[in-house]
Amino acid sequence: MAGLLTFAGRGSAAGGIKIGMTFTPNPREQDLAMLQNSGLDAVSIWSTTEQATLDWMLETRRRLDAIGVEVYNIGCIDLHCDPTIVLGLDGVDGKIEQFRRHLANLGRAGIHYTTYAHMANIKVQMVPGYYQTARVKNRGAETREFDLETARKLPNSHGREYSEDHIWKTFTRFIRGVMPAAEKARVRIGLHPDDPPVDTLGGVARVFRNFEGFERAIQIADSDYFGVCLCVGTWAEGGKLMGKSPADAIRYYGNRKRLFKIHFRNVDQPLPRFRETFVDNGYVDMYQVMRAMREVNFTGIAIPDHVPGGGYPQSTTAYTLGYMKALRDRVTAEVPQPRA
Repeated sequence: MAGLLTFAGRGSAAGGIKIGMTFTPNPREQDLAMLQNSGLDAVSIWSTTEQATLDWMLETRRRLDAIGVEVYNIGCIDLHCDPTIVLGLDGVDGKIEQFRRHLANLGRAGIHYTTYAHMANIKVQMVPGYYQTARVKNRGAETREFDLETARKLPNSHGREYSEDHIWKTFTRFIRGVMPAAEKARVRIGLHPDDPPVDTLGGVARVFRNFEGFERAIQIADSDYFGVCLCVGTWAEGGKLMGKSPADAIRYYGNRKRLFKIHFRNVDQPLPRFRETFVDNGYVDMYQVMRAMREVNFTGIAIPDHVPGGGYPQSTTAYTLGYMKALRDRVTAEVPQPRA
């Protein structure tokens, strides 16, 4: 039976932290070989509502399980940062029902986590745009730059302004509409912070821009199956405005069993202007981030994110994965295995 399918992969040899990567939904044999050669524990996959059927999920799991790699997350790109949901436009009830079906399929396939973000203009990524205002170089690799002053001059992304109160109402409608399905399927939902974490962008308020916003979201969801996809890069972008450093946020949410996934990336400085960097040349000490993960016995997945020069299957991603695995080895040696 589909609901009885269990993962038979090796898991993390480092005591819980899974090192993984964003992976293609349509892998070729060389893609699978790359995973084996890299020694990765798990993958995070984004697919569409059309492709992400139960049969496809089961087949994807079987192929990855055969090489000892866990399918930790399947996100639905159609519903992630969807303006219809975020802005409460016509058709939102249908979108919520689609998300419920996605959760049900995940649960039946034995995949018990998915990521969600509530940003209406994140997909508007032209240059200049709301998510990035320029493309620049970092160690010869193209990367993202964001300048708040430039972004403030852009027109409204959806023709009018949407207040914080409005965005809180749409989030409440969405999350309370899907959490019963998540609980029934035993699928955890990790909320990604607003990137960049500013008060408003393109006329749309951004409420998940700091620790306070996440605390309110957790209270609204009111479920052990709702928690945090902690993007270290976004927390770094916000700096002191986030209310906690990335490492402190990991300790806080990890100790409360609300930390489900880590996006392991760095930036050169906080807002109002930042550039994404390689993990080893930003202003955040990524060793301290990995150490905090070990201290709270984090057993979720940590993946490279927004790697300069492009993601999979670029050499810059391979470099990042090697760096992450070395950090994990170091903290495993230095920090005793925490109690579960």
